[in-house]
Amino acid sequence: MNTANPTHEFSTNGVGPWQGEWPTDERYDPELLKHGDTRNVIDRYRYWSMAAIVADLDEHRHPFHVAIENWQHDMNIGSIVRSANAFAADTVHIIGRRRWNKRGAMVTDRYQHVVHHADVAAFVEWARADDMPIIAIDNVPGSVIIETFDLPERCVLLFGQEGPGLSPEAIEAADAVVEISQFGSTRSINASAAAAVAMHAWVLQHISFPG
Repeated sequence: MNTANPTHEFSTNGVGPWQGEWPTDERYDPELLKHGDTRNVIDRYRYWSMAAIVADLDEHRHPFHVAIENWQHDMNIGSIVRSANAFAADTVHIIGRRRWNKRGAMVTDRYQHVVHHADVAAFVEWARADDMPIIAIDNVPGSVIIETFDLPERCVLLFGQEGPGLSPEAIEAADAVVEISQFGSTRSINASAAAAVAMHAWVLQHISFPG
């Protein structure tokens, strides 16, 4: 194993300047090669420019989207964007307020497509125009458990805010409403946790794993 250019297994703070002859691949960023790469990226993307990483991600993003209502400046959006990046969601859609707290995204918003819709009507117009089924995630009357629901390969997973959940307008616009099974005393789980669970449910249904 080459330890001259350590991976995150050796250092949680990234890697230092490139040791030895520089690679000639245009995806590499000269400034990162010179000064080191402390970004929160997997080893495959070490020293790559941001544009190169985004371009590569665009080659294999999954066909599901994620959307969240943002009427009260929801603090979970950053974490949801981070999870969307981890699961290679196509795009994150923010409905309502344009501004959101990016701290929880851990800079992954630079690599993840994020678009804004002024209201539910505008979001629904986009979804219908793109023939994108809206799958609402909320534990409301009439919902079905996600563990038994066949998630469409192309779809947008829609989440509400922490506390109030999805608005009545969003529920009405959804093609299906599903909930995550819970077995304890709490009525609901954190919005960002619910989003991660739902994205992973999509992965389990649509991605093949070796072995």
